[in-house]
Amino acid sequence: MTTKANTAKKSTTATAPKGFVDLSAFGQLNVEALTQASELATKAVEGINEELTTYNKKSFEDGVAAVKDLTSVKTPTELFEKQSAFAQSAFEGFVAQATKMNEIFIAATKEVTAPINARVEATTETFKSYAV
Repeated sequence: MTTKANTAKKSTTATAPKGFVDLSAFGQLNVEALTQASELATKAVEGINEELTTYNKKSFEDGVAAVKDLTSVKTPTELFEKQSAFAQSAFEGFVAQATKMNEIFIAATKEVTAPINARVEATTETFKSYAV
């Protein structure tokens, strides 16, 4: 073996354990980021479920109240007016809830992906440092 090859072998042998430790630590940080993202996703799903349950309960109660109101009408014109008012109210409530849910989903997505995005950035920076 030449002196140059022997020196390279010694250099690699000396730095390999540190590289494995660094790689292990890096992997551990990735696992922690995934765990954190999973925990955040669980909380987000719980919040979304609670929001949907609340909306469904209110929607059902509004429907029951509308049916009770419709049973008290005296004329077809009054029936049409009350039914139209309920339909408009239900539609507006649905649009408002859909907008609210969209905002919740966007916020949850940003929150859940933040730890993973941080690790992707760290990986990119690490590879850049090795490339130089």
